[in-house]
Amino acid sequence: MNVLIVDDSTTMRKILINALKSVGITDIDEACDGQQAVDATLAKQYSVVLMDWNMPNMLGIDALKRIRLAGNQVPVIMVTTEAEKGRVIEALKAGANNYVIKPFKPEAIIAKIQEVTGAAK
Repeated sequence: MNVLIVDDSTTMRKILINALKSVGITDIDEACDGQQAVDATLAKQYSVVLMDWNMPNMLGIDALKRIRLAGNQVPVIMVTTEAEKGRVIEALKAGANNYVIKPFKPEAIIAKIQEVTGAAK
């Protein structure tokens, strides 16, 4: 399994990387804004993308829309502080497969990845 982590916070990317490594996922790429995420998904197929909402250059929601417009159906999990119900609905309508609100427990991220990829627990 290979994962793309998209977050402008270096600390948050490290937290997510550590959570993934704790269950043996080591093929991990990083992007620090939505444009880098779009570029990365055009260049490589991922098993799942973990996407922040609020980032410079291009918001995560806009990156998600562009990824879907390009025909890429990679599972995308929004990992964000945007907790309003309207934001969750907006992300799901844009093509997000799941949604995790920060702060979160590492187990929550792993469970969501397993849900969207069908990976064994």
